[in-house]
Amino acid sequence: MLGPVHGDRPYGDRTHGDRTHGGGQKGTRRAFLGATAAAITGAAVAAATRFWEPASQPASQTQRGGTAGGGAGGSRRGAYTTAAENKLPGDAHWKIRHRGREHEIEGYAGKSSVLTGETLPLFVSCASKGFRVTAFRLGWYQGTGARKVWQSPRIRGGAQKSPSVTGPTNTVHTDWDPVVHVPTDDWPPGAYLLRLDSDSGAQRYVPVTVRSASTAGRIVLKSCVATWQAYNMWGGYDLYKGPGQDYAGRSLAVSLDRPYDGTGADMFLTYERNIVKLAEHMGLPLAYVTSMDIAADPHLLDGASALVSLGHDEYWTPAERAHVTAARNAGVNLAFLGANAMFRRTRLGATQVGSNRLIVCYKTSYPSDPMYGSDNAQVTSDWRDQPNPDPESSLIGTIYEGYPVDAAYVVSSPDSWVFAGTGVSAGQSFPHLVGVEYDRVNPAYPLQRPIEVLSHSPLTCNGASSYGDSAYYTHAGGAGVFNAGTMRWVEAIYGDQPHGIGGRTPTFVRTVTGNVLRAFADGPAAAKHPARDNLHKVHEYAGDPVGSPGNLQ
Repeated sequence: MLGPVHGDRPYGDRTHGDRTHGGGQKGTRRAFLGATAAAITGAAVAAATRFWEPASQPASQTQRGGTAGGGAGGSRRGAYTTAAENKLPGDAHWKIRHRGREHEIEGYAGKSSVLTGETLPLFVSCASKGFRVTAFRLGWYQGTGARKVWQSPRIRGGAQKSPSVTGPTNTVHTDWDPVVHVPTDDWPPGAYLLRLDSDSGAQRYVPVTVRSASTAGRIVLKSCVATWQAYNMWGGYDLYKGPGQDYAGRSLAVSLDRPYDGTGADMFLTYERNIVKLAEHMGLPLAYVTSMDIAADPHLLDGASALVSLGHDEYWTPAERAHVTAARNAGVNLAFLGANAMFRRTRLGATQVGSNRLIVCYKTSYPSDPMYGSDNAQVTSDWRDQPNPDPESSLIGTIYEGYPVDAAYVVSSPDSWVFAGTGVSAGQSFPHLVGVEYDRVNPAYPLQRPIEVLSHSPLTCNGASSYGDSAYYTHAGGAGVFNAGTMRWVEAIYGDQPHGIGGRTPTFVRTVTGNVLRAFADGPAAAKHPARDNLHKVHEYAGDPVGSPGNLQ
């Protein structure tokens, strides 16, 4: 496998090409002066809960109801469909305009997902005297991209306690109080951003999923919360490095009990938002869940049409993998719209806020994992590594190979149904679409057959020559499995990200993605769209690329 030693890679061009993975905790924080959950009066909480603006909403909204997929409970309104939801007026002002200073305002949710009607504890630290919370549901909404569903009254601000770093795992913890419990009455399942607006004008996001209670007959969009947290440097540590960019001083377990760095939702906006926007624009029957939800419920994917893993979905627990594998075996289609999926094996633990809010991943330090030698199936090494190797290719079809790379996507199977309507020919290329990480179909690892290599893109990574591949295989259980094999796939859908992606590329990626989503929404894809095995024609080589010593892991 190519790449820096131990996979200690910076965030690089993963968010608009210029984000570095810094931004640790600085300075001494003031004592918390604002209203906490314990100090907020019942009247204030009630005011926040009932703060709707019915006069500004169309009649169709107040009469609308239900939940996506007939799923979450708590709704007392009429029928809901994705198409009807997205005909509602959006709010063009949902985006952050001013981040402000570091720690000027920031927050996190006490739950990564809730069902419609459940309240959501929100932990906020604010340097100003007050702030507001506005909730937006992401979607198409006639091109605006989001709809405002709720806003709080002004809430008293105040800085909360400085974080602490605990134990041999270098885990950043906060000891904050919730300042408001956000209602989700009649919020349809979906991807939401809570925008925090301080009196000073500083803004941050808090992402949350309103999950579907049932996924039957739906395309399931997964929010990759575990991977978001793995790369979160808030407090000075993530699963890649600690202070001074030191790999040895990294966290071995990271907690959801802290804000995300940057805007608060960088990974969602880069790797997930465009799929939400496209799928909702297409009017497909959708369901929404998180990585934690799949791990917690072995029946969550029962009857689903497909599960869609978005642009960066690196960190998986054994339970999540087992549940997704069982779903595939039962005919649930899988679409991996990125690269480097299911590369790290993780374990979930509890924090003082709740269960499944601690993500454990020792990676190359796995002999120090407390599970080592007692339950090796739970040891948090990479999936392909000791002490219990189980490479990801047996499920996703490809194997992660390297970072960083920038290469053209080269079509190798132009007659595939995946490319219908694109007009592509063999050897046609799309500049810069392969990056910043890539996958390959590698016969040295377990493969599902038949498998069709859709693209075979020459590239050079850290001085070694190889190929980046997208692929499609069909399974005996009836499922079709598509893997884009490049982390830039979701970024390219609307051409709204950099990396030199433009021209014909966004239209090509949108068309292919639309073909996959429509076919997968129609149920098990193997019968209608069997993979045409071409592994012998592509001449994939087995094993890792050979490069300069020190460039290979």
